[in-house]
Amino acid sequence: MYYKRNIDDLIENISDTFPVLLVTGPRQVGKTTLLEHLKGEGRSYVTLDDLDERALAKTDPALFLQRHKPPVIIDEVQYAPELFSAIKIIADKEKKNGLFWLTGSQKFELMKGISETLAGRVGICELLGLSQTEIEKRTHDFHPFLPSDDFISKAFLSKQKGKDLQQVYEDIWRGSFPKIVSDRKVSRDVFYSSYVQTYVQRDVRDLSKIGDLATFQRFLKVAAARSGQLINYADMARDVDVDQKTIKSWISILETSGLIYLLQPYHNNLTSRLIKTPKLYFLDTGLCSYLTGWSTAKSLEAGSMSGAILETYLLSEILKTYLYSGVKPNLYFYRDKDQKEIDLLIEYDQCLYPVEFKKTATPTLNAAKNFHVLEKLQVRVGHAIVFCFKEKPLSLSETITALPITFI
Repeated sequence: MYYKRNIDDLIENISDTFPVLLVTGPRQVGKTTLLEHLKGEGRSYVTLDDLDERALAKTDPALFLQRHKPPVIIDEVQYAPELFSAIKIIADKEKKNGLFWLTGSQKFELMKGISETLAGRVGICELLGLSQTEIEKRTHDFHPFLPSDDFISKAFLSKQKGKDLQQVYEDIWRGSFPKIVSDRKVSRDVFYSSYVQTYVQRDVRDLSKIGDLATFQRFLKVAAARSGQLINYADMARDVDVDQKTIKSWISILETSGLIYLLQPYHNNLTSRLIKTPKLYFLDTGLCSYLTGWSTAKSLEAGSMSGAILETYLLSEILKTYLYSGVKPNLYFYRDKDQKEIDLLIEYDQCLYPVEFKKTATPTLNAAKNFHVLEKLQVRVGHAIVFCFKEKPLSLSETITALPITFI
C-alpha cells in the first residue's frame, strides 16, 4: 500500500527550481518509493547498493552518467561522492531543472560533498517515517504546526476527534516506518531486530571505524532509554563502559543517520540561568520502544517510559510538519537552574509559542504553570498549547488551549 506523503509538493517544487534534488533520511523511511511514485515518464533509476554500479560510479563517474543519463534517480548516492563533480558539470551544461534526483541515508557525508561541489544547484529535503496525518490519510491544513489565532479558530470548528490512550500507544509502540505501518502482519520485533542489524553492519561501519559493534549496540539501547531527556555524557559513558569522547562521537553518528534529533535549549542574552545542554529524541518511537525492551503497547503505556515516549512521539510529529513543508524548524525547549521547564518552544517571526505534552484527559491551568517564566526573557509570547488526551479542544484561558494529540 502506498501512502501519499505530505512532502510531495515540496519535492516537486524543488525539482522545478533546481537541477539537483537530494532527499535524505534514515533507511526504510520510503525515500526510493516516494521518488519512484513521483518520477513520471522517462526518468530512469539506479541504486549504488549494486556493487558493480557503485564501483563504476567511484572509478569513472563520467562514464557512469553516460550509462545513466538524466533525468535519473540515483539511490544511496553517499557511496560515491565522486559523482558530485560530474553531476555539477552536466547541470551547468544542460541548464535544466530536475535532472538528478538523489537519495542518501548519511546526511553528513552528503552535505560535505554537496557544499564543496553543488552549492546553489541542489535543493535538499529530509524524509522521516510516516506522520499520523499520512497514516490516517487525513487532509491537513495546519502545516507547519503553529498555534496561531487562525489555527486555534479552525481547531474549535473541526469535527476531528482525538484517539484514546491505547490507540495512541499502539501507534507509538509500532512506529512509523512504512513497511511496518502498511502491513500489520509484519512482526514488529523481527522488523526492528533486522533494522538494527542492517544499520549497525552497514551505516555504522561506513560512518566510523568502530571495532566493537556489540558495544555500539549497547550504546543504542542506552541512548534509547534516555529519549526525551537531557544528554548526560558522563552517565552514558559509565553505562556503556566507554569514554565521553566516544559517546559524543556515537551520538553524532545517530544524528548523522537521521535516527535522533537533538532539541536545543532556548537562551538569549538576558539570563545566564538557562540550561545549555540539548535533549535527545529518537525520531521513530517504534525503534525506541524496541531498543528499550517494551514487549507490548500496554506495557509501554503503563511503564516508566510512558511520559517520555509520548513526548518523543509528539516532538517527532511536530518536526515532520516543518520538514515536509520545507520550513526551517526553530524548535527549542526551556529549562533553567530553578528546574522550571517548558517542553517545547516554537520560535516564529520573533515570537515564542510554548507547548506542553501531558498524559492526561483532564488538563488544568496547572499544566501550563511554567509558561510565565517567559516574561523575564522580554520576548513576544504567542498562544500556548497543552497537548493531551481530550477528545475536543478546550480553552484553559484566553491564551492557553488544550488540544487533542491528533491535532498535530
